Amino acid sequence: MADKASKFLGGLLGNISSRSAYSQIAIGTSTGWVTGYTTMKVGKFAAFAIGGGIILLEIAHQEGYVKIDWSKVTKKIDKVSGNVERAITARDQTWMDKAERYVDRQLDRAEDIVKHKSNKVKRWYSNLIGDEEGPKINDLHIFLTAFVGGVALGIACA
Repeated sequence: MADKASKFLGGLLGNISSRSAYSQIAIGTSTGWVTGYTTMKVGKFAAFAIGGGIILLEIAHQEGYVKIDWSKVTKKIDKVSGNVERAITARDQTWMDKAERYVDRQLDRAEDIVKHKSNKVKRWYSNLIGDEEGPKINDLHIFLTAFVGGVALGIACA
């Protein structure tokens, strides 16, 4: 089958440079269109498959079927990205780059912890202001907001 296909394409295309300009344009346009069309179809399928796999993995993680060790994942990603960066820029990562990436990862972890603990923070805040139904604006809030705004304005003017 592969031999038949190569013979067919060889007979159809042959030596393109010996053909007229119109047939060269037609062959170039049609082969370009076929290549673009198949690339788009394969790309859509690949994006759908990869994206669907990621979504299914996340759903499995949310439901507790899969436990992901994110520290291992980020270490591997850091190694791979370091190798890619080294290959592209032809230089090793400086200690400043490594420190920046480390601080960024730690800030992301802190943000995740804060997001997961938001209910505790809301309960603490409700207990602080003495309101079970949620926060209500009082004089202290207005003062603190004005104070922070004044500090920001003073820093901006200085």
